[in-house]
Amino acid sequence: MFHKEGHKIIFATLVIVVSLFFLVDSFVSIYWLRTLILVLILAFLIIVLQFFRNPKRHTKPNDKQVLAPVDGKVVVIEEVFEKEYFKENRIQVSVFMSPINVHVTRYPISGEVVFSKYHPGKFLVAWHPKASEENERTTVVVENKTYGKVLYRQIAGALAKRIVNYAKQNDQAQQGADSGFIKFGSRVDLFLPIDTKIKVKLNQKVRGGESIIAEINE
Repeated sequence: MFHKEGHKIIFATLVIVVSLFFLVDSFVSIYWLRTLILVLILAFLIIVLQFFRNPKRHTKPNDKQVLAPVDGKVVVIEEVFEKEYFKENRIQVSVFMSPINVHVTRYPISGEVVFSKYHPGKFLVAWHPKASEENERTTVVVENKTYGKVLYRQIAGALAKRIVNYAKQNDQAQQGADSGFIKFGSRVDLFLPIDTKIKVKLNQKVRGGESIIAEINE
């Protein structure tokens, strides 16, 4: 299954690839060179297809837990001052997505979308310390009665040129459901209550909609 954000790009890529196949087959007579070019063209198609894949995830909804919003690697776990919405200290957990990861963004908790805002900005590498404040990004806050408020921020990377955010204020979010997409490399930051219990470690790989990032510290 492919994400709807990739349908036009996939179709255009298929047209280009098929055209190139015919051109190479017709005009390149050297066998090894023709084979090499065809393999490279096919590899390009595979890269595009895998980037826009949207595999089904088996989410087990739980209002006491925060699930990973994206696939990738945990690169930050630290207490920070979140100054856009909460204006207080929060636990930040950041997940970095490489170009080979699934780039679908999923709601980390169920509840009501109480804040959603797009910020134009730069395209620094996603792991840059200032990327969270200076890059193109979206900020979404979801609240449920059990866990409270969770902020997640989609951040564009050096290659990402478009962030797609479906979350709108007053929407009802369903944990693990599709909430957006980031094209070509990026990261997502989560800002959680200080007293939350973190369930992941640095450099741990997580799966969007399945891996538990945090839970209520009872």
